[in-house]
Amino acid sequence: MERASSDQQPALEVCIDTVASAMAAEEGGAQRVELCDYLAGGGTTPSAGMIKVVRKSIRIGLHVLIRPRRGDFLYSDAEFEVMKSDIAMCRELGADGVVIGVLNKDGSIDTARTQELIAHAGPLSITFHRAFDLTPNPLKALDALLQLNVHRLLTSGQQETALQGIGLIRELNKRAAGKLIVMPGGGVNPSNIRELVAETGVSEVHASVRKPVESKMNFRKAYPPMSSNRSLSEFEQLVADVSQVRAMRKAFKIKPS
Repeated sequence: MERASSDQQPALEVCIDTVASAMAAEEGGAQRVELCDYLAGGGTTPSAGMIKVVRKSIRIGLHVLIRPRRGDFLYSDAEFEVMKSDIAMCRELGADGVVIGVLNKDGSIDTARTQELIAHAGPLSITFHRAFDLTPNPLKALDALLQLNVHRLLTSGQQETALQGIGLIRELNKRAAGKLIVMPGGGVNPSNIRELVAETGVSEVHASVRKPVESKMNFRKAYPPMSSNRSLSEFEQLVADVSQVRAMRKAFKIKPS
């Protein structure tokens, strides 16, 4: 069972990749975190150690991304075995839910594999992630997820940001009719969350509100670089911003827990 608010209550989910961000999300008043690794590549499954320590560090809901690599969502048999093993790991380590997404070659929802992952998850909450935004027919894809009894859909409305996809999100939420939670994500921040909720009628929102935090290292050798991503300094981390999380919670009219 989830430790966050019930599905009928407003909920803010914060996307995180560190223990510090998990704690910041909780301090800011989020109801749940989605724990990932490699956010620069859209997110992959975090390590067992990360899941274990985050679970010990927060009391709010913990959902874990199940994605064995970056890139598309058409997986080999070996990659699919990894996904099932990772779901078992999440159950053992006390996660409240998992975040999954599997597509066929034609871009449609792979219902057979999705059903198999759901079976492996047992009592865990199931979110189908933004692989949905790469499907050719979103309404047909939603119907497939409803048939599978998926609990939640994370989507930007098949646009770069949720605000740009507001029309489709509204339609999806209406069509779901409370049988599945439509959770907008993608560019959601304190300045647009109120409009997004008002225009779509959603009860949950997903956001990644991070700020750069300087390293405490004194000795700083600039070369050789440790990452191929040169946009972020080796001596800087992106951590969830407590003030932005708190501002989003207030804009969403979520009462402090």
